[in-house]
Amino acid sequence: MIKVIRGLYKGKRLRRVPDPRVRPMPDKLKEALFHVLDAEVRGAVILDGFAGTGSLGIEALSRGAERVVFVEELGLAARTISHNLARCGAEDRAAVMQREFNRAVIQLGKEKALFDLIFLDPPYRLLEERNPLKVIKKREILKPRGRILLRRHRKTKFEPKFFTVQRDLTLGDDTVLFLGHPK
Repeated sequence: MIKVIRGLYKGKRLRRVPDPRVRPMPDKLKEALFHVLDAEVRGAVILDGFAGTGSLGIEALSRGAERVVFVEELGLAARTISHNLARCGAEDRAAVMQREFNRAVIQLGKEKALFDLIFLDPPYRLLEERNPLKVIKKREILKPRGRILLRRHRKTKFEPKFFTVQRDLTLGDDTVLFLGHPK
């Protein structure tokens, strides 16, 4: 069971996606992440990439984010996100794009979309195969003082080219990298 932890939608239960490719962020890690981000989330425009159930973006909306764009390639997962947004009554502050992540970023770049925060929780192999950081940098969708939060397995070797690691947060087997523009 996935629940919204804090804020406007606290306690709302979110539907899971019955697919092994979708792995929601554990509550302890999500709580730690939002503890660090607290002030940055309020009023922010957020991109939730590889969104799965939408639990990260919905948690952000619950805690005061202005708007969240969810990108999810799997049809069942995109429908689940829409269902979860409706369950919380948050459809008016969100958009769901059912597209491959890099193609969605290209489209958002053409639309001149800019984000304060970008959540990335990709299948680990995609970090190297289709480096999502490269397309984010090239399409310039992260605001100058914006941050990317990238979840990866703690044992995964990954050099986040194009952005600077500002800090990391590790709980169990998960590490979240906090990335920003190079100074």
